[in-house]
Amino acid sequence: MCVSNINVFHRAAAFLCAAGLFLASVPAFSAPAASDEAHLERVLSSMSARFKNDVRIQPSDRSAFLKDLDALLAEEKTFRSDDVSLFYLIDKKHNIGASYVPKDLVPLTKNNVFNINRNDLSLRPEALAALNEMGLAAKKDGITLLVSSTYRSYEYQKNLFQRWVRIDGLEEAERESAREGTSQHQLGTAIDFGSITDDFDSTPMGQWVYTHAADFGWSLSFPKQYEDVTGYRWECWHFRYIGKTACRMQKKWFNNVQQYMLEFLDEWKQGK
Repeated sequence: MCVSNINVFHRAAAFLCAAGLFLASVPAFSAPAASDEAHLERVLSSMSARFKNDVRIQPSDRSAFLKDLDALLAEEKTFRSDDVSLFYLIDKKHNIGASYVPKDLVPLTKNNVFNINRNDLSLRPEALAALNEMGLAAKKDGITLLVSSTYRSYEYQKNLFQRWVRIDGLEEAERESAREGTSQHQLGTAIDFGSITDDFDSTPMGQWVYTHAADFGWSLSFPKQYEDVTGYRWECWHFRYIGKTACRMQKKWFNNVQQYMLEFLDEWKQGK
């Protein structure tokens, strides 16, 4: 072998040796995480039959949906980290427990923005700020909101449910009252407005709230004809604060049903 060929051979060997050392230092390749599109397909397929019938996110719309979802989840990261999310799923299947009390509950007092009918009402600060904003807007339209029920403790809800059992029997009580640990009121972000009766729907206050609540981040929790979804009969007076972005997301993608959106978000985060 001529000298030039030997030098070429040595250089090639040195290169291969160095390359081998480099490759040995590179971490083993791992497959990328499942795409959001694939995860979305899995989540949608896991939802209830009625959800699938009511919530139709077409393949051509999924990119737009995921963009909106990313924005919503990014907003959630700005929520206070020492309390449960405003999107926390609490219902007949999801119990928050006896020990949970919202952070920094603010007592509601008599004021010029909205009326209260009890002196033991309180809300999380985020919900109270949104209530004040909505109350001022209602005032401009000649409506004064009446707040009738807000935060309820685990024990309060336990006693309330038993009261309804005594009045209406267990079967009916299950339709109209939450068991302890499963009430949105324990989160400190739910309000019962007005008379807490079905005729609230037809009052000027009720009509104003229906029309404008979402503009201030308030969502009707138990809509008419969705008892099989929410677990409760229609409650025209019960609204939960979830934020303006979430209300838009609910209306645009989830048939304007709060329960659908919160169930979806919970399932989405379970697999991420």
